[in-house]
Amino acid sequence: MAKPVVLIAEQLSPATVEALGPDFDIRAVDGTDRAALLAALADASAVLIRSATQIDAEALAAAPALKVVARAGVGLDNVDIKAATEAGVMVVNAPTSNIISAAELTIGHILSLARHIPAAHASLAAGEWKRSKYTGTELYEKTVGIVGLGRIGALITARLQAFGVEVVAYDPYVSPARAQQLGVRLVSLDELLEESDFITIHMPKTPETTGMIAGPQLARMKKTAYIVNVARGGLIDEAALAEALEAGTIAGAGLDVFSSEPPTDSALLGLPNVVVTPHLGASTNEAQEKAGVSVAKSVRLALEGELVPDAVNVAGGIIDPFVRPGIALVEKLGQVLAGVAGHGALTDLEIDVRGELAAYDVSVYRLAALKGYFTNLVTEAVSYVNAPLLAEQRGIASSLNVSEESKDYRNTTTLRGVLSDGTAVEVSGTLAGTKMTEKIIGLNGYDIEVPIADHHVVMFYADRPGIVAIYGREFGEAGINIAGMQIARRSAGGQALSIITVDSPVPDEVLERVRVAIEADEVREIDIVAV
Repeated sequence: MAKPVVLIAEQLSPATVEALGPDFDIRAVDGTDRAALLAALADASAVLIRSATQIDAEALAAAPALKVVARAGVGLDNVDIKAATEAGVMVVNAPTSNIISAAELTIGHILSLARHIPAAHASLAAGEWKRSKYTGTELYEKTVGIVGLGRIGALITARLQAFGVEVVAYDPYVSPARAQQLGVRLVSLDELLEESDFITIHMPKTPETTGMIAGPQLARMKKTAYIVNVARGGLIDEAALAEALEAGTIAGAGLDVFSSEPPTDSALLGLPNVVVTPHLGASTNEAQEKAGVSVAKSVRLALEGELVPDAVNVAGGIIDPFVRPGIALVEKLGQVLAGVAGHGALTDLEIDVRGELAAYDVSVYRLAALKGYFTNLVTEAVSYVNAPLLAEQRGIASSLNVSEESKDYRNTTTLRGVLSDGTAVEVSGTLAGTKMTEKIIGLNGYDIEVPIADHHVVMFYADRPGIVAIYGREFGEAGINIAGMQIARRSAGGQALSIITVDSPVPDEVLERVRVAIEADEVREIDIVAV
C-alpha cells in the first residue's frame, strides 16, 4: 500500500522530518515556484509551509487528495482558509510555538527602553563615552500594564514578577479569578494607560483592536512612560505614536511589528527614543524547531483521522483524554442514525451527552456526529472540517446538550434527529467495560445493548411468534451469517425491534424478501465505515 505523500514546500528543521516519522512519502518542492508547487500537489495528502508559499483556491484545486495544510508558524495570511474549508481540507498552525520567544523579546524591549541599551551601544561603538546621557530607570517598584492577558501576557507576567514590579492588565475576557491567580490587578484600559510606567500590548489584530492605541490613548499616558508592541502591527496608530514621541508626550517605544513591513518609510525609524527590531518575535532556533515539530505532529493526527487541537478551521479545541475514546463511538452513532433515517431528509440533529462526560468539553462530539451522519450519504470525502458546512448547505441545524444525570450507564451519548416530514429518529450509545466496547444501547425508544460491528440489519415489525425463525431462514438461504441478535419490545403483542449483526453486507433484494416475509414496517441495513 502506497504511503501518503507529505509535501514540504519550504525549508524546515530536520526535527520536523523526524517528527513525521517513517509512515509517509516525504517530498520537497520550492513553494515559491508556482508551476512546480501545483504539479507536486497533485497526489499530496499534506503540505507543510511557512510564509512564502501561497495555498489558495488554485492550489487547493490542484490537490484532490489533500487533507491538511500545515503552517509552521502562527500567521495564515498565505492560506485561503475559506477555500480550504469548502474543500474539506484542515488548516493547522503552531500557535504556541513562539510564545516564549515573543515573551522574552518583550522583556528585552522593556529593558532596552529602561536602560537605553541600543543607543548606548551605538554611542560607544562610535567612540563616544557619554555615561550621563544614558542614565536609565529601574523596573523595581514600577507599574507594568499588559493589554491582553492571554498566553503570552501570562508568560510576561511571570517573568516580570522577578523584577519586583506591580502588574496591571486590561482584558475583557479574563476573569478576576484568573487574574488573581496570575498575581495581576485587572483595570480598565484608561486606568492602565494612566497608571503604567511600561505598557505592552498582546492582543489579536481584529477590526475592533486595530488602532486601539491612538492619539487619545497616548495622551493619557505618563510623560515618563514607555510602550511596547511585539504582537501585531497596526494595534498602535503609528502616525499618532510618532507625533507623541516627537512631542515628548511619552518617553519612548519598543516596536517589533509594523502596519506595513518592512517599514521603509516610517517616521518612527529615525526617532532617538524608539527601539525597533524586524519582526523577531518568533525568530529563535527553538521557536522555529517547535513550530516544525508541532505541525508535523498535527499532520500525523490529521492523516490518521484524528481531530487536531491546532486546527484553525475546525471547532473542538484541545480534547481531554477522557473525551477522546468517545469520538469514534459518536461517529458510528451518526452512521447508525443515517441508516435508520433511510432516505428521509434530516432537518435537526441534537446530540445529548450524559454522565461524567458532562464535566468536560465535549463540543467535538457535535462534529463527530455530523461527520458520521454524512459519511455514507454524500459522494465527497467528509471530514471534521467540512461536515458543519455540509449540514449548513442542507439546512440541518445541530445542537449539543450535556447533563450529569445518567441512570443506567456511566456515560451515554444520544443522537436525536427530526426529518422533514416530522418523523423522529434516535440512537444512543456508550463505551462499556474496561475494554471500552462501543455499544448501541437504544434505538428509536427501544432499550437494547448491541456491540457495534461492521454490518447490522434493523427490523421494526408487529410482535408475534415465529418471526425470528422466518427471517433466520431468509438470511440463511441467502448465505448471510448472523453473528449476533437482540430483540426488544415495549409491550407484548405490540411493536418489536430486532437488530442483528451479520458478517457481510446484505443485498437489497434479500432485505426486501425479509421485509415481505415478516410483514415489517421497516427493514434497514446499516454498514459502518471504520473511523
